[in-house]
Amino acid sequence: MSQLEEMQCFVRVVEAGSITKAAEQMNTVKSAISKRLTDLERRLGISLLKRTTRKQTLTDAGRSYYQHCVRILDDIYEVENALGSEQTSLSGRIRLSAPISFGLLHLSPALREFNQMHPDIIFDIDFSDRHQDLVAEGLDLAIRISNLTDSSMIARKLASTRLYICGSPDYFTQNGLPEQTEDLLYGHVKLQYSHVSSSWSLLDHQGEVMSVNLPTVLSSNNGEYLRDVCIDGKGLILSPDFIAFSALKSGKLITVLDKALVQKDIGIYAIYPQTRFLSHRVRILIEFLQEYFSRLKDWDSPSL
Repeated sequence: MSQLEEMQCFVRVVEAGSITKAAEQMNTVKSAISKRLTDLERRLGISLLKRTTRKQTLTDAGRSYYQHCVRILDDIYEVENALGSEQTSLSGRIRLSAPISFGLLHLSPALREFNQMHPDIIFDIDFSDRHQDLVAEGLDLAIRISNLTDSSMIARKLASTRLYICGSPDYFTQNGLPEQTEDLLYGHVKLQYSHVSSSWSLLDHQGEVMSVNLPTVLSSNNGEYLRDVCIDGKGLILSPDFIAFSALKSGKLITVLDKALVQKDIGIYAIYPQTRFLSHRVRILIEFLQEYFSRLKDWDSPSL
């Protein structure tokens, strides 16, 4: 049996839920499927499935192998369809990851619009603020909001986001409105986003870079939660405009020290490994996202 046939057999077993059901779907006997799996595991030198009389579950290695198999088989299917007809509609699976807040607020409506245009695309999305290993986790691409430093990845810029120091009107009534960076050192507190540095780089009144680390009264790994606590007047936040925009527009939040921030803008990128074959469906998605986000005005997306 070829490696491709082994992959197809393994995927069928996983998706059917049992060797017995897979054998029925493939019109063969259970013992033949079981032998193929045993031979595959022996060749790979790993255990792919934990099998009992009642159920089967994927091992960690099996889950990773399954994800890679699905991606490879989808790519082959796409290439063959493209050769058969240049007008073939996009189909197959796209596995991607995206930061939670950006993903839910802004990427989700974009993907829904893309799916209306290409209903045969199946999205497998991991909303997470951690930086995954795209190769190890079998991802086609990831959305990253940062100053990129990983040269092993290819990046396509989708948009930019602006950072603001924000507080509520009530907060500033109680604590004073800082007119220069040094004013932050007298009675001000912050709400801290867990995945970034606790210090803010700001210019002082002489134009010198100053590292400001305000007392933290609350920390969280979710920017939307921090925004809402900030609206309640509990402290200052350093927030991207794609999270704070609606609150700023309505006046629930006010920005301060806009000119003092050393880093004001951060890029939003679609990234993928240099070693990863970029399928036609993923390339079309990236092009669509670039065009979609170029249409947005001040992050006024359908979800806001």
